[in-house]
Amino acid sequence: MNRKSLFLLTLVAAFALLLAACAGGAPAPAAGGEESAQAPAAGEAAAAEGGAQEVVIGFTASQTGKYNVESDRQTTGLQMWMDDVNNAGGITLGDGTVLTFKAVSYDDESNKDRVQELYTRLATEDNADFLISPYSSGLTAAAAVIAEQYGKPMITTGAASDATYKQGYTQVYQAYTPASRYLTSAVDMLTALDPEAKKIAIVYENSKFSTGVAEAAQAYAQEKGYDVVLFEGYDPDTKDFNAFINKIEAAKPDAIMGGGHFQDGSTFARQLNEKGVDVKAVTLLVAPPEPTFAELGDAALGVTGPSQWEPAAKYSEEAAQEAGLEWFGPSSDEFTSAYESAKGEAPSYHAAGGYAAGLLLQKAIQDADSVDPAKVKEALDNLDVMIFFGHEKFDTSEESHGLQVGHDMIIIQWQKDDSGNLVKQVVWPPAGATADPIYPIP
Repeated sequence: MNRKSLFLLTLVAAFALLLAACAGGAPAPAAGGEESAQAPAAGEAAAAEGGAQEVVIGFTASQTGKYNVESDRQTTGLQMWMDDVNNAGGITLGDGTVLTFKAVSYDDESNKDRVQELYTRLATEDNADFLISPYSSGLTAAAAVIAEQYGKPMITTGAASDATYKQGYTQVYQAYTPASRYLTSAVDMLTALDPEAKKIAIVYENSKFSTGVAEAAQAYAQEKGYDVVLFEGYDPDTKDFNAFINKIEAAKPDAIMGGGHFQDGSTFARQLNEKGVDVKAVTLLVAPPEPTFAELGDAALGVTGPSQWEPAAKYSEEAAQEAGLEWFGPSSDEFTSAYESAKGEAPSYHAAGGYAAGLLLQKAIQDADSVDPAKVKEALDNLDVMIFFGHEKFDTSEESHGLQVGHDMIIIQWQKDDSGNLVKQVVWPPAGATADPIYPIP
């Protein structure tokens, strides 16, 4: 080959590399969700050469619609994680590549059809390297189909339904305790507080998440010898619970369990109080752990709720050592302090779950020393760690791949302090309790 030909060949090669560098991001998947055989995996070219690389995290948020309260807090937590990593200089891989993170997000309007459309856009047009789930099990189920189709690892948070992880997916990983274990702690607490209690009423929202929790709670309660005297669902848009309350009063249960999300749970609690229902315990999903639940005043007093996490929860580096687990990330106090400084309120578990989702992805990327999706997926499969949110480990069986098997629920209760102010206390399990439970409730 003469010098002129060699020069021209070198120039063409250099121009091709320049074009690749300017294009940035991962290549769009070919039809059927598979990448072209000639195209490198997401981030592979940039990582191979070192330097800086921006990793795109795609997700939707319910800026509008019925999930907007919980979703807003989840998104705030996720963005805090991203800001913390970026402000600290990013993640440095073994080859010297420095990773920083960029969010691409859309309003899903709390609408399942909108979710599939938007996650398809995130996976194809936006070339998201990794995905975070929307809030709620129903919306996440819709997003999971897309994550699997395009081979995009997705950390789910705010999505507790077991069913999503029993569809044979391999790209979807659950940060929350599954719905099947959401209310079992409440049943155990009732047994410990009152061995004479025998009757439970379960009234729940007809949604994927709440129905799964209610069915699992019913089976567990019956297994423990309880009589489930009422088991009935209500429409997600229900605002008048009088018909259900009449049935509850007729059934005369010792405890009421159920609920759904923040809006319906808050309304249900308020109307139970207004009607003066004579019951010893009330445990509702989602709503009680939210700081704004205290705005119900006396209607909040004594109400308990399962929580994925609380600022008072005693997860620490020392606890990890005692459990024989690796510790990763900031302490609970560090996260809580940063959130309070930024938002002027204590973080709910939805906010903590958003931060935890990012932290789990970060740990997997660091363990994989890569942003290659296959390597990050392998790291997630092998992950067994304690973070400020608690123990995190994923099922890797074909039957339940990605189901959370490490994390357990705690139970909180609204009580009054010495000044008469409503405060949230951890009342179960006893080892992590900050106060004794109020039983029976006022």
